[in-house]
Amino acid sequence: ISRTCAIAMYLQAVFLLLLLHTGSSDSRKSWRSGRGNPQPRRGQQPSTARERDVGGVAEESFSLDFTAVEGNMDNFMAQIKNLAQSLYPCSAQKLDDDMKLHFLENSSVTCNDGSPSGYYLKESKGSKRWLIFLEGGWYCFNKENCDSRYDTMRRLMSSSEWPHTKTGSGILSAQPEENPHWWNANMVFIPYCSSDVWSGASPKSEKSGYAFMGARIIQEVIKELVTKGLDNAKVLLLAGSSAGGTGVLLNVDRVAEQLEEMGLPGIQVRGLADSGWFLDNKQYRRTDCVDTITCAPTEAIRRGIRYWNGIVPERCRQRFKDGEEWKCFFGYNIYPTLRCPVFVVQWLFDEAQLTVDNVHLTGQPVQEGQWLYIQNLGRELRNTLEHVPASFAPACLSHEVITRSHWMDIQIKGTSLPRALHCWDRSLHDNSKNGKAPLKGCPIHLIDSCPWPHCNPSCPTIRDQYTGQEMTVIQFLMHMGFDVQKMAQQQGMEPSRLLGMLSSGS
Repeated sequence: ISRTCAIAMYLQAVFLLLLLHTGSSDSRKSWRSGRGNPQPRRGQQPSTARERDVGGVAEESFSLDFTAVEGNMDNFMAQIKNLAQSLYPCSAQKLDDDMKLHFLENSSVTCNDGSPSGYYLKESKGSKRWLIFLEGGWYCFNKENCDSRYDTMRRLMSSSEWPHTKTGSGILSAQPEENPHWWNANMVFIPYCSSDVWSGASPKSEKSGYAFMGARIIQEVIKELVTKGLDNAKVLLLAGSSAGGTGVLLNVDRVAEQLEEMGLPGIQVRGLADSGWFLDNKQYRRTDCVDTITCAPTEAIRRGIRYWNGIVPERCRQRFKDGEEWKCFFGYNIYPTLRCPVFVVQWLFDEAQLTVDNVHLTGQPVQEGQWLYIQNLGRELRNTLEHVPASFAPACLSHEVITRSHWMDIQIKGTSLPRALHCWDRSLHDNSKNGKAPLKGCPIHLIDSCPWPHCNPSCPTIRDQYTGQEMTVIQFLMHMGFDVQKMAQQQGMEPSRLLGMLSSGS
């Protein structure tokens, strides 16, 4: 059970013991004065230990001697009720942490291979907040690399081997210690099995051999959730990581429009895009477009959108000429067209972006040209987020964060990601009520200003991609070709002090 539950149980138990002790003293006085009743009430069980089976688990219980609190029964029963209410969510939380698999009722909306699509759901009765998460996992854009993906990553193209349950982590966790602001929401995880960045709407055909129905899958899930309590929601947060983060940008307005058409305009739809804000920049070293890894992002999406019959939001499509719809897959292009509020989480040095840009950080130190390219990438990404009011962009080399167990540890200017999201949540709530400006001391636009990977000391642990061993920041920078020791020696200072100065932007 969680620490929060344990504390609640402990305090309630102490209070009851004190009450029982006081009641027992009063009862003994009453007994001596002849007012007490030593006999059990009609139907009352004697005070003996017994064992009963609850949900298949043997549980020992001890019935209470109510004669000890005869003179204070109302107060005692109120405390029993409070204790029961404290214990129930704790035990339910333990039993119901897992999200359970539901296959879509509409069997025509499928994964790539024609197997049924679906979603995982953990309901939270009484909560009017829903968090729907879109999984990531790259994509494929022609018959050859889709066949290869099917052979090596079948889970991302078929539901045939999906487990019956999933346990959420990070923002999908049901534990307050790991997820302080969203732990009690209704949680939905939609597995990625369409390989189309959640944009496709085409059934399986002989030509492609696969279905690409990412956009349709989201629509069908929303339709089913409305029958499971979503119709009573106040807030729906559509979140996603990597390809799922891009999927949020492509679908968040569409979800809001769908709910309006279903007669549910009162639900506030918001987006949370994690590691899906890619740049359509030039590769460090140009290579032939063979597969997802080697192909430049612009060319891969150009080919993909035709192969998937992908759809983009109408407001974004109208910004570009016919044949240029692929530009809507890049965050800085689509964001200005969105109506729903979206919080963008993006590493300034995203590993997936570096991979498609052909910067591979293997066991060898990077060359000067790579080092300059990496630094420039951080500057470009920082510039595209300058006018995004709700953003969290640490200067780290990583990919995905909101479903990681360490997501609470990353900070920018002393503010953690969960705290920034909570501030954003509150500002939207308050603004909708009275039009106030963002709350003072509650920042939501957080972007690191230091210029190189892992200059933020709260970045996740770095591992040498060649050996798998953990590296200190100094070791990492030396691995990247940045001689911290030498530069510090030239400046007549300790390396740690130099790192501190660089981290603060001095």
